[in-house]
Order: sequence, then C-alpha cells, then structure tokens
Amino acid sequence: MIAPKPPARPDRVSLWRYLRLFRADILSAQPARLYGAWMAEFRTPFFRSYLCNEPALVDQVLRARPDAFPKSARVTEGLRPLLGGSVFVSNGATWRRQRRIIDPAFEGGRLRDTFPAMVAAGQGAVDRLAEVADGSPHDIELHTSHAAADVIFRTLFSIPIENDTAAKVFEAFKAHQRSQPVLNLAAFVPLPRWFPRFHRRRTRATARVIRGLITRLTDARKVEIAEGCAPDDLATKIMTTPDPESGACFTTRDMVDQVAIFFLAGHETSASALAWALYLLARSPDWQDRVAGEAEAVFGDGAPAFGDMGRLRIARDVFRETLRLYPPVPMMVRETTCPERFRDRDIAPGAQVVISPWHLHRHTRLWNNPDVFDPARYATENGAACLRTAYIPFSAGQRVCPGAGFAMIEGPLLLAMLVRAYRVTPVADRPAMPLAHLTVRGRDGIWLKLAPRRAC
Repeated sequence: MIAPKPPARPDRVSLWRYLRLFRADILSAQPARLYGAWMAEFRTPFFRSYLCNEPALVDQVLRARPDAFPKSARVTEGLRPLLGGSVFVSNGATWRRQRRIIDPAFEGGRLRDTFPAMVAAGQGAVDRLAEVADGSPHDIELHTSHAAADVIFRTLFSIPIENDTAAKVFEAFKAHQRSQPVLNLAAFVPLPRWFPRFHRRRTRATARVIRGLITRLTDARKVEIAEGCAPDDLATKIMTTPDPESGACFTTRDMVDQVAIFFLAGHETSASALAWALYLLARSPDWQDRVAGEAEAVFGDGAPAFGDMGRLRIARDVFRETLRLYPPVPMMVRETTCPERFRDRDIAPGAQVVISPWHLHRHTRLWNNPDVFDPARYATENGAACLRTAYIPFSAGQRVCPGAGFAMIEGPLLLAMLVRAYRVTPVADRPAMPLAHLTVRGRDGIWLKLAPRRAC
C-alpha cells in the first residue's frame, strides 16, 4: 500500500511564493528532488540553509558534534509565547541543566510506574469510541487527540481528561494550534532581541490561558508535595528532582515551561502518530487483523500488563513504520556556530542546517520502496540498516526526545487496545493527505469508519 504524501512544489519559486507555500504546509513547500538528494542548499536574502540527508552528515550534526550545531532560534520564535524557556527551545548550559532534572523522570523504571495510567487512558478511548462505532465516517484525529491528552494528564498530574482544568487546557490548546504559531517574522528575518515579534493576538491570548491553567496545576502540586500527600507521578518526580550540580529544583515558571512542552510534544505528536497508524491499518486490512489477533492473544480477557509490551511485536513494527512514513515532527533546524565544510562545500557560521526526518525516512537512495507501508521491512537487511542510520522520529544524539521510550510504549499499547476493540475501514471519498505546520496531521482530518470487533 502506497502511503500518501503531498505533492511537491516546482524546483524554483520566488521567495514570496515559497513563504506562502511554507505558511500553508511545510511539506508541499519543498521540491521533489529532496527525496533523492544527499544535501541541498537554499538561499534567501537573509540567510542560507542546507538540508542534509546523507546519514554521515546527520550523524555529525546530531550525534558527533551536537554542541557545534545548537537548535536554531528561528524555528522556535513562533513557539515562545507558549513554551517560554522550555527544554525544547533552550541551548547550552540552560538546556543541560533542564535535561539533568527531566531525564530521571523518564528512565526505564518510571515507565513501569506510569503504565497503569496509560492503560486507563487507553480504556477510556475504547469506551468513548463506542459512541461513534456505528459504521459512519468520523475524523479519527479528534479522538486520538483526546486519548493522547488523557495519557499526558494521567501520567503527569494523575488526573483524567475529564478533570475541569485538564479539559480547559485541552480546549485552549486546540485553539492555540489553529492560530499557526510556528510561522513568525523572526523565522525568516534576523531581528534583535528587543524588536517586537508580532505574534498573533490569538496566539498570545491562548498561550496565556494555557500557561495560567498549568500554573494552577503546578501550584496545587507544590502544596501537595509540601504536605507529603502528592501522588507519585511525573510532575512530582520532576518537581522534586534537584539539579545534581547546583542542587536547585525547577521554579514554578520553569515547571510551567516544561509542562507546556510535555503537552505539546507528548500530546500533539502521539495524537498524530496514532491517527496515521489507524489510517494505514484501515487501508491494510491484513496488517490490521494481525495487530488485532496479536492483541487478543497477548491481552486475553484481562487488562494489559507492562510485561505484555515485549510481546506486541507486530503492533510495535506497525507503529515504527507509521513513525517512518509520518514522523510527527517533520523537520529539525540547527545552526552553525563556526565555519563548516559539508560535501566539499563551505558553510558559514550562522547558516541553518535542516535535518528532515520526513525526507530521510522516504529517501529513495536509502530505503527499499520508501513510500510503501511495510511493517515487515525491519526484518530485512535494508530495513535493519536504515533503522540504525536513517531513522530519527525522535531526533538523535544528546537532544533525542526524553519521552522517546514513553512514546514507544504508549503508541503500540493504544493501537493494540483500539484495534482489538474496533475494526477500522477507510472512507472512499475522503482520502487522507498529510499536511505539516508543527506536526504532520491530515489536511482535512483523517476520516475512518469504526465497527465493534468484539464486546467492549
């Protein structure tokens, strides 16, 4: 089955045309040659950018010399009203301090502790979908978004999505997404720190609402921690972990910044990947039946257990293949800090280095049949090799997503639970087409029909 991808733009367009295309969709704003190029250069009046697909270059930027290629501030300009100084937008000593505090919360042992909350959120999604499993078309993205938000709130603050504050954050976040905060003047024109960024009024307003609600949750948790009655969840772990070098914990503002990115990264990306996985299975009924059969055999009539996850090999490979075809974050941008030389080309300091999981994962010179949905590819020599050198849905190196292990438990688990309960089929007259602003979603949603597979 050929996994859909957006049409590419003509190879040469004006800067104004490119900005308009980029605003509408990051993916279709790029030329088709990037799917076979090892490197491509783009010039604007304000900066040069270089997209790198050659695995050796990707490795140099992300793994071998990451400090020489910090995250570009241009891309994060539009996100700052919501994310503040979070780990997603920071660099250098600030970033290293943040990771020293955050990383222990996502260690392997903690995944076992958060697993019951994931199962509860998955069962909540199964129960809610019973209301729409009537064989009529529904936009599954709405439901996977709800499920992913439920996981985040249950694992972070031990509250379900039905909690009043959680529900308000969820609704405000949807409004924030619609304001397209990722595109900002400073992403294209170098501006001094004091110059206004001209974020949209709605972007600023929704960010204030979200941060205010998260502050309320954080302040309440601080009281519970002080009184010794806080639940043992991710928020408590992060808020009580001191920096091993300075001994200081996160302030309330620090914590609000981090919770905002946990919600953005953990909710938005998980919702996207789960929706695309269901769509791919709807169009590949044989793989769907294999996932459902595996879930039935592994779970039986009981609730999933953490020890079951190692046995969900088919669900894992389906989710892995989904992340290859539809990496939730399609592009990452770094910036050179000193003169570089890539593929016999001199790169000046301040140049933008683009690492594109979207193009790397579908590269015609790396993957066999790159646009084909084939979860079995990872058992082949080509698939295993590319998995090591050309597969980065969570980035790589020291800036790899701290929640990568969390996502690779959550995704296969929820996918197995949903497919065990429901059969999904495509809607013939509403094919999905990917579109990317911050993450890869359906241009007009991802429409599927659901019908009960078993008593739920």
